[in-house]
Amino acid sequence: IELDCIFLPLYIYYILYLARSHLPYLFHSSRKLPKMHKAFFLVLLQGLSIFDSSGAFAPTTSTVQKPLIQQTKRTTGTHLNFFNFGKDSKDEKTEDVQPEEVKEEQPYSDDDPVEKMFNFFFGAKEEAPMGMARFGKDRFPEQYPAIKDAWADPVDSDDKDMQIIRPFLKNTNVEGRALKLSYDANRDGWDAIKFHQKCDKLGGAVVLCETRMGIVCGGYNPKGWVGYGEARGSIAAFLFLVGGKYAKEGAPGTKLQKVGGPGLAQLDNPETAVSFGADSLIIPLGQGDPKMARSKLGSYFERFEDGTNTLFGKDATVQLKSLKVYHGVYEEGEYIPFTDAEPFALY
Repeated sequence: IELDCIFLPLYIYYILYLARSHLPYLFHSSRKLPKMHKAFFLVLLQGLSIFDSSGAFAPTTSTVQKPLIQQTKRTTGTHLNFFNFGKDSKDEKTEDVQPEEVKEEQPYSDDDPVEKMFNFFFGAKEEAPMGMARFGKDRFPEQYPAIKDAWADPVDSDDKDMQIIRPFLKNTNVEGRALKLSYDANRDGWDAIKFHQKCDKLGGAVVLCETRMGIVCGGYNPKGWVGYGEARGSIAAFLFLVGGKYAKEGAPGTKLQKVGGPGLAQLDNPETAVSFGADSLIIPLGQGDPKMARSKLGSYFERFEDGTNTLFGKDATVQLKSLKVYHGVYEEGEYIPFTDAEPFALY
C-alpha cells in the first residue's frame, strides 16, 4: 500500500479540523503558529504533493512566503524525518536559523484570499451563528478563573462594607449589580441553620469576615448555597485578603484563585455554613464553637506568593468578630442563576 494512501484519512481530518484557524498562518508571516503544528502542516501538504521536495509551493510560489516555509523546514527537519517524508536524518544538515522577526498581528479582512476560500465553502463568519451569541469573557465571565490584576468600579448603592468587597468582584456576575446584606452573624445568630435560612437559593454570594486580631478576608462563591449537601464547583470562585503585605501598590488587597479545576469550590452541607474547598476557608458555625474559622491553602485555592498557606497570617484557626454574607439584588421576576441542585453540572 502506498504510504500516501495510509495517511490520506489523517490528511483530510487534520486539514478540515484545523484549517480554519491554522492555514492563514502559513500564508501570513505576521501570524504565529506553534512550531510543531507548522511542521505537521508542511508534512501533510508535502505528502499531498502541494509542496515539492525542496519545500517550495509547487503550483505557484507567489502566494506563499517561501523564506518562512524554508525556515520552518530547517528548524523542524528532525521532526519531519520521523514521518520519513524528507531526507534521512543522516543526510539532514542542521543550519543556524535567525530568530523570526516579530510583526504585529493583522486582523482578517473580507479581501483575505484564505478567508474568501473558506467563506465560499462554509459561509461568512457570523456574530450570532444560528441565533447563539459567541462565547467569551464578556458574556460568560464566570467560565474563567478570577482575574487578579483588575478591580471593579464602585456602585452608588454600596455602603461602607460593600465598598470594601466591591473591587474584588471584577469579572463576576455581580460586578455592577447592587448588593444586599443577606446574613449578619451578630444580627441573625451564629448558627448554621440560621445561615441557610438567610442565604439559600439567592445565587452567587460574597463572604466577608473579620477576626479578633483585625484580619479582614473572605471569598466569592459564584454558585451560592441551596443546602442539599452538594459539592458545588466553579473555576471563578476565589478567596481574598483585604490590604495586608501581599497587596500590590494601589491594589485593595490580594485575590487567591481556585486551583485544581472547578470542583469543590464550595461544600454546601445543610449542617454547616461556609466551606470554600474542604479546608481553604471553613466557618462551620457549629454549636460548640460557633465563631471558629480555619484556613489551609494550597489544595483547592492557591497560596500566597511567599508560600503562606492560611488567610489568617500565621494562624490556621482563629476566632471571628464578625461574619457577613452579601448577595446580588434582582428585580422581581428576574432570573437568579444557581438557585437549585446541580446533579449533572459540568462547570
